[in-house]
Amino acid sequence: MDAALLLNVEGIKKTILHGGLGELPNFITGSRVTFHFRTMKCDEERTVIDDSKQAGQPMHLIIGNMFKLEVWELLLTSMRVREVAEFWCDTIHTGVYPILSRSLRQMAEGKDPTEWHVHTCGLANMFAYHTLGYEDLDELQKEPQPLVFVIELPGQVEAPSEYQRETWNLSNAERMQAVPILHGEGNRLFKLGRYEEASTKYQEAIVCLRNLQTKEKPWEAQWLKLEKMINTLTLNYCQCLLKRAEYYEVLEHTSDILQHHPGIVKAYYVRARAHAEVWNEAEAKADLEKVLELEPAMRKAVRRELRLLESRLEEKREEERLRCQHMLG
Repeated sequence: MDAALLLNVEGIKKTILHGGLGELPNFITGSRVTFHFRTMKCDEERTVIDDSKQAGQPMHLIIGNMFKLEVWELLLTSMRVREVAEFWCDTIHTGVYPILSRSLRQMAEGKDPTEWHVHTCGLANMFAYHTLGYEDLDELQKEPQPLVFVIELPGQVEAPSEYQRETWNLSNAERMQAVPILHGEGNRLFKLGRYEEASTKYQEAIVCLRNLQTKEKPWEAQWLKLEKMINTLTLNYCQCLLKRAEYYEVLEHTSDILQHHPGIVKAYYVRARAHAEVWNEAEAKADLEKVLELEPAMRKAVRRELRLLESRLEEKREEERLRCQHMLG
């Protein structure tokens, strides 16, 4: 084991466990680094918190893009290919590690980390919950402490042109440029009846906007502009969910929108359709009445939905009548 090396940064010590090959890679902005890591406490047992090899998948980091544990970029850019190194990092560098760890664990368990997504920029979600759902991470969040990272850089660093970039890799300007493209692609796929693919495009656009929104002060002009775009895309996403019979998720999304923005006509209309599909007759009619109140020009569409609702209810009543007759007979 080589002697500890001090990087030219306060609160970091590096120890090379296995030497790498050749010169330092060219870590240009936008390059993708694939690596394995093991995170440990600095106690006598060197308690392991996370291990990417045990989780069964390596980590990816894009150079030059905001990342929840910014120190990792610094550590990685000091390494050569095939190198294994141990880094002691003081508390000033590890305070947000529990947030990152939670996202990684959620994804490894096949759960959707949503707002805790590991690639979400900013720390707006840091105080979203009192607990992270894992006792060891709650302890770390309550009392931040130095951590040890053992990092292995097994292969070459990929230049930006050598891999498929995803929306979470993009700069802020690129995100704003990506949104209308993703929106348009989602609309195209929806018209083709490819609802699952369309919903993915809308979701990617929403993630871009949510990331940008974390940089703005809530309820100010730019934040509200982004919020309006998010609501439009969310309702498009809900249209896909209607086609896929995910009615209760539609109710959740539309109700959330209306709780914060009670004047959005399309949200009432989409929610009314979802209510109708799950036989919430009174709620569906109430939402359609609200649509008429806010937008009288939609009278024709509302009448059509009311006729469809009444027709389906009549069919249901007839089915129940026949079933009762059969049971009595």
